[in-house]
Amino acid sequence: MLNQKSPVVTAPREPTFAPSVPPLSTSRKPRRLHVLDGMRLAAAVMVVMYHYMAYGGWPRPVEEIFPETFPIASYGYLGVQLFFLISGFVICMSAWGRPLKDFFVSRVVRLYPAYWFAVIATSVAVAVIPGGRGHLPWNDILTNLTMLQEPLGVAPVDAVYWTLFAELRFYLLFSLLAWWGLTYRRVLLFCCVWGAATILVAPAPPGPLRLLLMPEHSWFFIAGMAFYLMYRFRPNLMLFGVVGVSYCASLAPAIDTYKKLTFLGDRPAWPVLVLLAVFFGLMALVATGKLSGVQWKWLPIAGALTYPLYLLHEFIGWELFRYFSHATPQVSPWALITAVVLGMLALSYLVHRLVERPLGRYLKRHLARI
Repeated sequence: MLNQKSPVVTAPREPTFAPSVPPLSTSRKPRRLHVLDGMRLAAAVMVVMYHYMAYGGWPRPVEEIFPETFPIASYGYLGVQLFFLISGFVICMSAWGRPLKDFFVSRVVRLYPAYWFAVIATSVAVAVIPGGRGHLPWNDILTNLTMLQEPLGVAPVDAVYWTLFAELRFYLLFSLLAWWGLTYRRVLLFCCVWGAATILVAPAPPGPLRLLLMPEHSWFFIAGMAFYLMYRFRPNLMLFGVVGVSYCASLAPAIDTYKKLTFLGDRPAWPVLVLLAVFFGLMALVATGKLSGVQWKWLPIAGALTYPLYLLHEFIGWELFRYFSHATPQVSPWALITAVVLGMLALSYLVHRLVERPLGRYLKRHLARI
């Protein structure tokens, strides 16, 4: 997901599956998957462009402001699906061979420092910038600090936080597997069982089980885990089958989401299928080692910007657009959006260096004592 560090590859342990599926060579040197950092930033930029150039946030219809780019930006919401694919891969990789306690600590350290800052910064920005958005009462803001505002029925400080609750549900399900112990067979069984359960609950009305299994998003997490098994233990027909089923099954909820976005106007559905195919194709290249040679030094920095950028961009950006559109109407919308995006990137870097790193180290040091 958007909040993950690009993982470091370690040599696989003795596989617990049939000998017809050979493991990767144990002589393989550890290597950071820089390409995942770049993919995460690309996904974040897609979401940012969707919110800034398609979804709204301006004092007049956004399709009038950006008529050329609006049709393209309107598909940027699919960046979230790419996040979920990457998350399935990275979570499986980062938890392999680690006790459940370490998995829990790593998730807290990675999720909460930047998130706490984002909740506070967004709340202050909405209250201070006269962009027209009303701020939440302080008790709702405090509830948002738990990241559990959605199941508690509290409005979010920023609408993008809904994906974090999806990630938390994935972590909860995956923690059961991590407690059992990660092996090839167990992860593959987990993928198949979750997929089968998804099929059963998908037509059901809203309820606790459907909420937990999240059939709208589960196929992307499942495919991400299958891709990691390919990467760690070499591809095989079974894993390609899991990925293929996941892609085909993910199209139904993806098209359903597309149909609900009626405010974007009449748009063709085929780009949804194509973009998802591209995402799965890129992950297949990662899983088969075809992109392991991508080692550009700037990619880890790009990956570090992704999570803070995602958390901070929407409501703060919209407030700035509304305020400056009225205060300085002579400024070009393109100049304004460029300035806001660059400012968000700079702020994201500062959050990573001054908040995520020191607070993450503090939390890791003290949580490890529990």
